Amino acid sequence: MHRPRKNSVIYNFFSWYISFILKKDFSDFQYNSLEIKDNTSVLILANHFSWWDGFFLFYINKKLFKKQFHVLVNAENYKQVGFLKYLGAFAAENKGKDVLETLNYAGRLLDNPQNLVLVFPQGKLFSNHVNSINFEKGVMQMINASQKRVSIVFAATFIDYFSKRKPSAFSYLQNWESEEYISLQLLKSAYNKHYDHAVVKQTQISE
Repeated sequence: MHRPRKNSVIYNFFSWYISFILKKDFSDFQYNSLEIKDNTSVLILANHFSWWDGFFLFYINKKLFKKQFHVLVNAENYKQVGFLKYLGAFAAENKGKDVLETLNYAGRLLDNPQNLVLVFPQGKLFSNHVNSINFEKGVMQMINASQKRVSIVFAATFIDYFSKRKPSAFSYLQNWESEEYISLQLLKSAYNKHYDHAVVKQTQISE
């Protein structure tokens, strides 16, 4: 598997650069505040519709959660976007056992309360206008590989232009109070309830 690499100089530069390009390319970026349980890691499950998605959540973590950021990406992005590995990106190199190793690695990351792991459960890019978010099976493997002392956060992000030349981005966050028994179907259902609620709130915005 492809693991994250540490380089404080590169990390600090791109941490600044992400904040810079978000302010440069968007007229506004809003997200709601959220409190999580003490001494827990954070698993963020988010919709995936654009190149920007990881940067949105990286910025939110920097401002809100203040954890060590990690994100599961595919091998192509890991190789092509060279700086991602210095921002906590990791990926499966091959199919089969390597995928399982990668998901178990993510579970071990979640055992450290200083860590945050971002996952896009859809597995690939979809339109920002889909009616529901599909979940790949690997999400449960990751959770089950951890000690389950995890705060699960749902993130639903949308972009609109309204009357401005530059778009505005809105991330709706929810801390999901999970039940003792978690299944893929339960997780998917809970996320999509949050997603539907976020869509309603987004369509109520006007200028």
